[in-house]
Amino acid sequence: MAGREVVKRAVQQVRPILSVDREEARKRALNLYKAWYRQIPYIVMDYDIPVSVEQCREKLREQFIKNRNVTDIRVIDMLVIKGQMELKESVEIWKQKGHIMRYWKESQDPKPTDFLSKFIQGIN
Repeated sequence: MAGREVVKRAVQQVRPILSVDREEARKRALNLYKAWYRQIPYIVMDYDIPVSVEQCREKLREQFIKNRNVTDIRVIDMLVIKGQMELKESVEIWKQKGHIMRYWKESQDPKPTDFLSKFIQGIN
């Protein structure tokens, strides 16, 4: 019984990072998305990456959709803060071309398991 009260107090004492409610966290996330969307043409030009602006914007959308189901306000705020840091590093050219291209890294194919596939790929 006493354990529940301690947990209840701990949950009540958790302070928000930036946003007070879910709507404010949503606005912060949308503002971050808009800032990234506006800066993508300049990032593509500055880093001279072999990807079009449309492909970059599609990757941006994919990254935001990946975190669409996050409901905890504190987690949303932390993701927004990390996104702002990434944007600042990209705009100020503190990153290198490889850091930007990491978003388009190739997915690794699973290692073959049967004899013939191993033989063709030259794996012992």
